[in-house]
Order: sequence, then C-alpha cells, then structure tokens
Amino acid sequence: MLVVTTAAGNEQAGCLVGFHSQSSIAPPQYVVWLSKANRTFRIGVLADQFALHFLESHNQPLAALFGGTSGDDEDKFAQCSWHPGPRGVPLLDDCAARITAQRVAMHDDGGDHVCFVLRPDLVELPSAFTPLEAGRIGDLTAGHAPSERQQPC
Repeated sequence: MLVVTTAAGNEQAGCLVGFHSQSSIAPPQYVVWLSKANRTFRIGVLADQFALHFLESHNQPLAALFGGTSGDDEDKFAQCSWHPGPRGVPLLDDCAARITAQRVAMHDDGGDHVCFVLRPDLVELPSAFTPLEAGRIGDLTAGHAPSERQQPC
C-alpha cells in the first residue's frame, strides 16, 4: 500500500492507493490509479508533481488517515507530520520509502479510476523495508464509496 500526495496552486491532497506498479525501465516510469471519487484525483489532474509514500507495517495509522478520511471533509495534513517537497508536494515524515515524480501522462478508460503515469526524479529507499500489505488493512472503511463519482474541476 502507498499514500500518494500532490499539490496544485494552494491545494494539497493525499490518499491511500492500492493500484500501482512500475511500468517502464527505460525511461523509468511508475503508475498509480486514482479514484475519480477522491479529492486527490481532482487536485491531481491539475498537478504535475506527486510523491509516492510506500507504507510499512508500522504505518497503519497513516493508512487509516489517508484511506479512511475524506479530504473533502477534513485536512489530513493537519493530523500528521509532513514537510513540503518539490513544488509544494507534501512529504510524509513517517515514511522512509518514497518516490517524488513528475506526471507525464494520464489515461482514462471510462472506469472509476484514472491511471497517472509518473517519471521518478528522486527515490528514497531504506536498507530494510517491511511493506504494509493490503490484507493488513482489510477492516478499513474508505473515505468514499467506490460508487461515488465526481467529475474533475
């Protein structure tokens, strides 16, 4: 599991993401799929910089915050420790494994998620890493139901 954060203008957003993958070796690219129901998607379509925070087993509170709280209702960043990264993108202090990346493309096939193609510009990986797997957060209630669909601004 990972938390994607982004910023556009004076707006910041972040959400828990389960759909993500390396998509190219040369040039290096990584893809994340963002739900159209999330505020992170609406800010993301306006953004060109993203941060991918790979969660570890001890990051379950961050998973609950960014996966179970809607940015439409609460300021998630007021509830965690972070600092501004490239182009104002929030970098979560409790995540040692992260990638900052520039958006190079988006693909919308009409489903409930949109694919953001990103090109990493900085990769930070600790020597030891125990990933937080989706099965460890199965009781998490999402901030938005999958059926909720909002159109971008």
